[in-house]
Amino acid sequence: MSSNVDQNVVLRGERELVERATPLFAGAREEFVCAAAHPRTWALPGAREQIVAARRGHPDVKAYKLYGSEALADDSAVRLLTDLAGRGPRVRILDGPIPHETIVVDRRVAVIAGPLASGEREFTVVRTPAVVAGILALFWSTWRAATEVSELTAPAPALGEQSRDILALLAEGMKDEAACRRLGISLRTYRRRVAELMELLDAESRFQAGLRARSLGLVP
Repeated sequence: MSSNVDQNVVLRGERELVERATPLFAGAREEFVCAAAHPRTWALPGAREQIVAARRGHPDVKAYKLYGSEALADDSAVRLLTDLAGRGPRVRILDGPIPHETIVVDRRVAVIAGPLASGEREFTVVRTPAVVAGILALFWSTWRAATEVSELTAPAPALGEQSRDILALLAEGMKDEAACRRLGISLRTYRRRVAELMELLDAESRFQAGLRARSLGLVP
């Protein structure tokens, strides 16, 4: 373990992270935020369970969990996240990969995961207030662009072939004029159908409608 004048430290490998940082996670009193690619991001057997167990003593801590869209392709991960959201933590899914896997405890200490190298990752524990504040600002910016897991896992509505085609074009990001030519319908009809589908999927934007359609298996 190495340190610098700011008392930031680098932990090498998940085993050292669990051994050294578990007391930090257990010490959360106000807020626990986490951004991860997948709920099973840990390669070390039992790592996630130890971290979760360390936090059980403080059920009133506000928890926010953010995951990448790859989690939606794993049925067991979806069940795990749905169950997690039902027990209190806020859980959201980003339409795409998580930029940086991060944990922040009580707005005062952050843990940043580095890339995998030689079979293991380094984790930087940051206590410098200005840096922690910057990491949190990035987290909340990403959080606002994500969707609640409960919205993505609700039962899929029954849709006709044209509706599915429209959702697929939305997911592709195709412009309205090109989409209505592809479907052979007027621009006015296309935009009306898009508005109806957004309402049906309880989506506030076309982006969110496309994301929800993917998560429900309505489009490839």
